[in-house]
Amino acid sequence: MRGNVIDMAVGVIIGGAFGKIVSSLVDNVIMPLIGLVTGGVDFSALSVKVADAEVKYGLFIQNVVDFLIVAICIFMMIKGINAFNKKKKEEEPEAPAEPSAEEKLLTEIRDLLAKK
Repeated sequence: MRGNVIDMAVGVIIGGAFGKIVSSLVDNVIMPLIGLVTGGVDFSALSVKVADAEVKYGLFIQNVVDFLIVAICIFMMIKGINAFNKKKKEEEPEAPAEPSAEEKLLTEIRDLLAKK
């Protein structure tokens, strides 16, 4: 597939906005519901203290859920584009068939008359 710089720029901008929407969906809708199912766990607060460092694995889990949602959306979009392209190729007319014997004869007659 070919594209140009403007199409790519629009894609990057829309992708960034889509990423923010997905992050908001995960942070504000999906993870609280998962937290309710798991007994009121707040995933953003899950962390482990290792020496002086704090490992926030709850935020990592949220980011993995973000990634999975974006990956599923991109997969579905690519699958739809491929189906559209396949349908478009099927609709393209085939090359014209070889001329019939009558057409060949008429072409020869036309060429002979054009020479005279």
